[in-house]
Amino acid sequence: MDLILEFWGSGTARTLRPIWMAEELNLKYQLNPIGPRTGETLTPEYSALNPKQKIPLLKHGDFLLSESVAICRYLQSISSSKTIPSPEDRQTQAKEDEWCNFIYGELDETSLYVMRRHYDLKKIYGDAPEVVKSCREYFEKQLGVVEDTLSQNGTLFGLEFGLADILLTSCLDWAVAYEFELPENIYKYHKRITVRDAYIKAVEINYKS
Repeated sequence: MDLILEFWGSGTARTLRPIWMAEELNLKYQLNPIGPRTGETLTPEYSALNPKQKIPLLKHGDFLLSESVAICRYLQSISSSKTIPSPEDRQTQAKEDEWCNFIYGELDETSLYVMRRHYDLKKIYGDAPEVVKSCREYFEKQLGVVEDTLSQNGTLFGLEFGLADILLTSCLDWAVAYEFELPENIYKYHKRITVRDAYIKAVEINYKS
């Protein structure tokens, strides 16, 4: 009997990613829809599973894994689905890794998440308008790299859809919520990706759970 996948976490851009990946790959899973600041990640029970006290978290049998990118990679590796094929050669794999690192490091962590701390969560982390302004400017600058790539290629690096697209789209959703105006080619890309059935289902699960 196949081991059941179990996820913890919902309600954020980062928790959307593994749910969306699982839906794309038609993997069966159980979701525990806990939030990031509801106190549920601080319980002894959850802390025993993930000492980082963060979401998302994956449990597959006795195997535990945190961090949204790592979880998505793992789901891709255990699936036989061809919906999101793994790159077939080292250079394509390296380019996917390059984009994933860029999206997570520059768009998510350095820009959007810092904005979240001093925008949505300013009662906790402090109101810092200059920080938010700087993050907005930095995000827009880095988004220009994505726009240039899409204007030339139509895709990030040749694959029609892959892990990098899940990461990027989750960040673009976040950016739209923060009232960024998406450049033309990114806007078209975002519109094309967000009509996917698995995305629509994952959004409903992630934000309504």
